[in-house]
Amino acid sequence: MTACTEIRKSPRSDLLEYQESFSSNGAMRRILFPLILLTLVGCATTLPALPSPSEFTQIAPSDSAVIVGHVLTVLIGPTTRAYIPELRFFELVNTRTQDRVRVEVQSEDQWFIIPIPPGDYELSRLQISEGAFLATAGLSPGFKTSEGQMTYVGTWRLGIESPQYDRSVLLSAVMEDEKVVRKVLAPYHSLQERTFTTELLNPALVETRLYEVPPYPRVWWFRRHHTS
Repeated sequence: MTACTEIRKSPRSDLLEYQESFSSNGAMRRILFPLILLTLVGCATTLPALPSPSEFTQIAPSDSAVIVGHVLTVLIGPTTRAYIPELRFFELVNTRTQDRVRVEVQSEDQWFIIPIPPGDYELSRLQISEGAFLATAGLSPGFKTSEGQMTYVGTWRLGIESPQYDRSVLLSAVMEDEKVVRKVLAPYHSLQERTFTTELLNPALVETRLYEVPPYPRVWWFRRHHTS
């Protein structure tokens, strides 16, 4: 998966109450981290989170690995914004080849079934949106995949703090009932012969800073942060 290709298509659980503010390492970190993220944006394979069964058959060779999961985005504080947060995309990076896969989500509650080359991966980046507002975060929790296997990577719950300058996201990975997972997989007949394994993100609990993505909306009704 070295060439850049693009295929586009676009149970809620309560998160544990999380009130601790993100600890910053100073002004230099605030400046450098967004610049580092920008340098990482380049050539990546882009896939829909949940292709149709027919589309999946076309993009998933038999020797690929397949990851299955569920992602939920939840606001864990008050907000003055008219839109609730949703996950726009997340990005995976192969730790050996550094090849990247961008998964288009565009939802606050979405399953994903993704064919990728086998290997070790990190969840390296995600981006949320609240209407015209965009924010991105860098991460590094990892998981392993094997050739020909189907790996359930868990339900990823993203707890998004209220809009503020030092805003963070809390990622937790948990397991859902296997019957629920099997029901989602049922229409994908090409997966029935694959071995089913479970490999949750490691670590399964991560807190990281959200950084605003310019340009910032310049409209009078779009409040940048809550007033408290």
